[in-house]
Amino acid sequence: MMNELARRSLDAVWHPCTQMARAEQLPPLPIARGEGAWLYDFEGRRYFDANGSWWVNLFGHADRGLNEAIKRQLDTLPHVMLAGCTHEPAVRLAERLSARTGGALGHCFFGSDGASAVEIALKQSFHSWRNRGRGDKREFVCLKNGYHGETIGALAVTDVAIFRDAYDPLLMRAHIVESPDSRLGNEAQALAAMRALLAERHAQIAAVIVEPLVQGAAGMVMHAPSYLKALRELTREFGVHLIADEIAVGCGRTGTFFAWEQAGTEWPDFILLSKGITGGTLPLSLVLTTDEVYRAFWSEDVTRGFLHSHSYTGNALACAAANAVLDRFDAGQLEANVQQSALLAEAFAPLADDARIVKLRQRGMILAFDLKNPGERFAERFHLAARTHELLIRPIGATVYLMPPYLIDAATAAFLFKAVLATLDDVCPR
Repeated sequence: MMNELARRSLDAVWHPCTQMARAEQLPPLPIARGEGAWLYDFEGRRYFDANGSWWVNLFGHADRGLNEAIKRQLDTLPHVMLAGCTHEPAVRLAERLSARTGGALGHCFFGSDGASAVEIALKQSFHSWRNRGRGDKREFVCLKNGYHGETIGALAVTDVAIFRDAYDPLLMRAHIVESPDSRLGNEAQALAAMRALLAERHAQIAAVIVEPLVQGAAGMVMHAPSYLKALRELTREFGVHLIADEIAVGCGRTGTFFAWEQAGTEWPDFILLSKGITGGTLPLSLVLTTDEVYRAFWSEDVTRGFLHSHSYTGNALACAAANAVLDRFDAGQLEANVQQSALLAEAFAPLADDARIVKLRQRGMILAFDLKNPGERFAERFHLAARTHELLIRPIGATVYLMPPYLIDAATAAFLFKAVLATLDDVCPR
């Protein structure tokens, strides 16, 4: 019998990434509360949030420190428009993030969600070139199977068919270039393809956009930092912007605060953050960029300004939460993540010999593997079976992945392995 809240939800709420006709047979799971890494339904059953609630939750649910930071801000200034006004949380957050780039990316523009940040960066890139007399540079380059959001501009630089195809007639044309994939060992070919395109079209290309180290929606496709270093050199050589979309992979997910840090080279022209920047509490996104890009808009002519806004741009509550997140990293969160990722690696090592899976892989706090023979509706079947083992997890196609809150100890890592293995045995028996 369907839970009353689930019934009401199906009647009133249009759920994301859901075929609602299918949802009638598989209704949404009603969640009553969260505590730490666990979510609880109305019957008291618990579920470990293995995917971090779509990759946003860093420190667990109802985290006291984040909650207190938001409550303190709520008592003073919940929100004020950032056009013509400013406030301490936004200024402090922008300063602290810039400092993490050594001042290389010294200008922060705020948005509301990840797709908003992508739209902002695409517009800033094109408009900055236009302001410099290069309005012909209006093309963009993305990687095969890359994902950057589902608004019209973001979708134009996304190459995931299930999201893109229905809206393809609405989209601008982007160049799609071979993606590096550590499973295929094709980094050299991917770079050669990028070089060939930039050599031919650099005069018309405004920017290349990339997810550093891990392509999330592609199925946690991972590549080496060396690709990023070579890509930065190519974009410099051919005079195009480089946009690092760290919406999913930033905030410590890959082992460094910015995934880009592992490239060991100069910073990109743009870095985008969202998801984990508020620890899973409130919507916020931002675009960090260089003084060169910023100065291209510096003029008495208002039409040369960046006339882009969202009503809740730089919301004070969200910025307060983000500053509390940065406090954790200042206090040693990255060091803790290194230890936690090692515990995950050790716990899941036996899967490397499991004949049912291929390409067990990990980058920091992201662990994934692929099924050899997943069968029909594998992701759906795995998700439902996992609930019976106290696990809330949503595979991407035939890829099972974990992106848990940063609350892993040896016992938790062992639980996750046992729960994933038990679910695998239910769905794909040996």
